[in-house]
Amino acid sequence: MKARLPQGMGGGPQNMNAMIRQAQKMQEDIAALQEELDAREYTVTAGGGVVTVKINGKKEILSIDIEPEIVDPDDIETLTDILTAAVNEAIKRVETTNNEEMSKITGSVPGLF
Repeated sequence: MKARLPQGMGGGPQNMNAMIRQAQKMQEDIAALQEELDAREYTVTAGGGVVTVKINGKKEILSIDIEPEIVDPDDIETLTDILTAAVNEAIKRVETTNNEEMSKITGSVPGLF
């Protein structure tokens, strides 16, 4: 007596080759998207716009602009807090965007992104 696999299960070399091609295509799509995401630039402001951070998709800070009115030699702590908030928000925006864009390609494949 022969055991039969349900429809779509197994299928031999043709299905395996199709799966390999599909995985290779996904890998190429991921590499292309990652390159695009790395090249993107984001601008984030904090403190009501007194600090502006420009960051790229690789999470490299490109520039930080500080409005003169926030610079108070007697209150360095406020400036430090605003800078920290701006940098953290910039990094968070890059990570969120990258994860959302990658999930469009990978779908719900566990462990990819």
